[in-house]
Amino acid sequence: MRVGVHINRFNHPAGAPALGAELAAAGAAAEAAGVSWLSVMDHYFQMEFNGGAEDPMLEAYTTLSFLAAHTETVRLGALVTGVTYRHPGLLAKIATTLDVLSGGRAALGIGAAWYDREHEGLGVPFPPLAERFERLEETLRICLQMWDPAANGPFEGTHYRLAETLCVPAPVSTPHPEIMIGGSGEKKTLRLVARYGDACNLFATSPDEVRHKLDVLRRHCDTEGRDYDEIRRTMTYSVDTADGSDPDAFTRDITGYTKLGIDTVILAPRTGAPAEWIERFTAPAVQRLAELD
Repeated sequence: MRVGVHINRFNHPAGAPALGAELAAAGAAAEAAGVSWLSVMDHYFQMEFNGGAEDPMLEAYTTLSFLAAHTETVRLGALVTGVTYRHPGLLAKIATTLDVLSGGRAALGIGAAWYDREHEGLGVPFPPLAERFERLEETLRICLQMWDPAANGPFEGTHYRLAETLCVPAPVSTPHPEIMIGGSGEKKTLRLVARYGDACNLFATSPDEVRHKLDVLRRHCDTEGRDYDEIRRTMTYSVDTADGSDPDAFTRDITGYTKLGIDTVILAPRTGAPAEWIERFTAPAVQRLAELD
């Protein structure tokens, strides 16, 4: 099981002027620790349970581009982009640019979106849930068409219509940036993973719950004629830095997930100063998980 880090707070004690140096240090610390994945949230406002809308929040893809310039090996992605945040043609172009400039290290993390306050706050349309899922599937189709050099042409969907799907330069990743679909909805989200996804992302709720979700994904793969083992399985594990991030407690808890075929556990510390935490907690976690294998 590999280890990723999800940077989800930007409330550095020294304020906004310190964020650039902190993120650069976090990237360096992640690579030194042997971390394979580095992500940030894609939100306009900070989430209510993670500090609230008045807390600092950086734009995701600008931040990922900054991290690309300060790292060399980690895969980079948003965890995850809400389908409503950007027009799908623009989103494909943004993800492609990140992939090209990072040397093929970009992933497209995407989901159906849920945070109504940030949409209403900045005047971004927030359609009903059923329509968001329709838009999510069309967006996945558009991205795949844009990443296929032989498929340039119009796209005619219910919600999106593109006269051309040109994407030049093409992604460096082969055949395209990894598509990671976030969420655990059994009827729609996991079906979309089986149909379009290269990776899924679940929350580490409990080993039994994650096992059940993966069983549902396997059944969707059978229905779609998809090889379940082609899909990289990841899970996000929230870490409360206020408790000292006990490595022994972490190891005991994570052991229950090690037999489920999880490729990467993505640690999400609730701190605005992640570099020191990565050095102190994540580096030993990488070694402990290697020993569990």
